[in-house]
Amino acid sequence: MRMDQIGPWIERIRSNIGEVIVGKEAVVDLLLTALLANGHALLEDVPGTGKTLLAKSLARSLDCTFKRIQFTPDLLPSDLSGINFYNQRTGQFEFRPGPVFTGVLLADEINRATPRTQSSLLECMEERQITIDGVTHLLERPFLVIATQNPVDNQGTFPLPEAQLDRFLLRIEMGYPTFEEGVGILLRFRQEQPLERLHAVVASAEVVQAQQLAAAVRIDEELVGYIVRLAEASRQLPDVALGVSPRGSQALLKASQAYALVRGRDYVTPDDIKAMAVPVLAHRLQLQGGLRARGGSGQSAETVRRLLAAVEVPAEQHGQGEASGRAESGWTASAGRTAGGR
Repeated sequence: MRMDQIGPWIERIRSNIGEVIVGKEAVVDLLLTALLANGHALLEDVPGTGKTLLAKSLARSLDCTFKRIQFTPDLLPSDLSGINFYNQRTGQFEFRPGPVFTGVLLADEINRATPRTQSSLLECMEERQITIDGVTHLLERPFLVIATQNPVDNQGTFPLPEAQLDRFLLRIEMGYPTFEEGVGILLRFRQEQPLERLHAVVASAEVVQAQQLAAAVRIDEELVGYIVRLAEASRQLPDVALGVSPRGSQALLKASQAYALVRGRDYVTPDDIKAMAVPVLAHRLQLQGGLRARGGSGQSAETVRRLLAAVEVPAEQHGQGEASGRAESGWTASAGRTAGGR
């Protein structure tokens, strides 16, 4: 896949998801960002806002295997990873793979499982592999975990620990629909379920190629420094007990590259970093008094906004050769051709 092909490719996925999801263009772009950045997404909002429906719509748009797990308190790690069972007919142990052996995994209501079960996802989310009885099994490419959780329901839930939250590239809030979107939802779903007729529009191999393009999106050294300064400033705020780690900085860089590609560019601007700061960094902050992203997502997001206001944005770049001259939001990139010819 070439850079000038990525724009129409992304638009095919957007349009396909739009056959089911009414509005929510910004949310769809964030989910596509997680996909292109080879990361994972945590969809967090109150029940009935379309979290599971959005995850299923993306999965059906990709020619990848898809599995869904309903997380419950009695779910065991082996229910996710699979088991070695003794086949009496052959007299040998055989491996029966679990649902993590898939391209897209929907972990529905992930915070209803115990920490022991939640931790069984750590290795596969970070390393794209899972070790069972001393044997390491590689997972599919691409591998995307989309988890959902309800932030207002406390009974029977187990808050995700920092290590688990850190595995999610983005935390995405769905939000309530506008009046026009609410009317559109009722009209679209009154007689049929449009998800049932959704079909794949891109191949799994194309997803891997698109991820490689996202990793190659250009970012100037000044913007890399801007990301590091944001992380360092987060560790110095008096109301923050646990600031952004180096892995969080790397997540912000990867997400900014992928978001730039989703927006039709092959270079990163400061606005890309600012747009990704809250969904990438807010759930990685632990505030003083034990407030984490689950209990104080509003405070965490506001803290990130204060960081953006306090940390100086790199000055506009000029005179970087003949390729310069494409500016967006006051930033002149050192990139050449933009994605999709835009």
